[in-house]
Amino acid sequence: MTTHRQQHSAAWVRHFADRGHPGARPLAVGVEGAVYRLGNGTVAKVWSGRRPTALDLVRRVYDDIARHAASLPFATPEIQAVEEHEGVLVTYERELRGTPLRADSAIAAPPRELSARETDALLTVLRALAAVPGTEAMRRLTVQGDDRPLWEGHVRFPDALAALVRRAVGRHGHLVAARVPDLAAIVRRTAESLVALPDSPFVSVVHGDLVPPNIHVDDTGAPTAVLDFGFFTTAGDPAFEAAVTAAVWDMYGPYAEHHTAVLTRLFAEELHHSPDTLALYQRAYALATYDLFSSDGSDGHFRWCAGLLGRWSRQDSEW
Repeated sequence: MTTHRQQHSAAWVRHFADRGHPGARPLAVGVEGAVYRLGNGTVAKVWSGRRPTALDLVRRVYDDIARHAASLPFATPEIQAVEEHEGVLVTYERELRGTPLRADSAIAAPPRELSARETDALLTVLRALAAVPGTEAMRRLTVQGDDRPLWEGHVRFPDALAALVRRAVGRHGHLVAARVPDLAAIVRRTAESLVALPDSPFVSVVHGDLVPPNIHVDDTGAPTAVLDFGFFTTAGDPAFEAAVTAAVWDMYGPYAEHHTAVLTRLFAEELHHSPDTLALYQRAYALATYDLFSSDGSDGHFRWCAGLLGRWSRQDSEW
């Protein structure tokens, strides 16, 4: 499975030491880049992969979320400084405490039964984010891989998402069509179903990438921080956040489909979302993100998206 993760570098450790951080050391890596702990409550993120296209806008979104810090039971990112070194963007951010709730399923597969500690933490995060109002800055963000702000030309989230689905399939849809029967029908019905959704009673911030490493907890399992906004961050329907979280929490483990079903059912019951709407949003997410890690279908995320869409193709009569 191709992961497309970036790598740490001794050269960056030396760079941070030269800038007055002699204790700098590698902390984490991801698709966008590598993170280094500098000490004194600061980390540096080296954007050697996908760099943010509108950093000033991202900082505004962080500030919008921070305005609700008093009501959030966990911390969120704060960019303190920015530099560019040899053409590479570096952001200096407040270090958020806690440890990842769990390793990514691409690294360590979770057991079949998810613990109450894990599901309680997820519900805490989803409820808290659903109470943070969506803002104009959030609406101006562009989803990774797209060429325009998600909300551009739209006043409703479902309409904006339907347009994104159509654009995304136009990029490399032939790759998915080779794996998923009747892709054109799936795209058409997904877009039509999105447009037919009623208005959400509340538009909130959507993180869009609540995978295990992005939720940190303390020793009791209580969430202490939510990291890495930006991959699919926008203003939107809280049900979309719940749907995507249920789908991506375990993408690669042997019980991935089981976990998606369990979490989808749990979030529908506890957060009062329609199961059909959650399933619709999961299809939309797969159609919108299938090619974000490679343009040739060589990565695990593409195979996961194709698998999800293929299952829905086989269950067409249940739509």
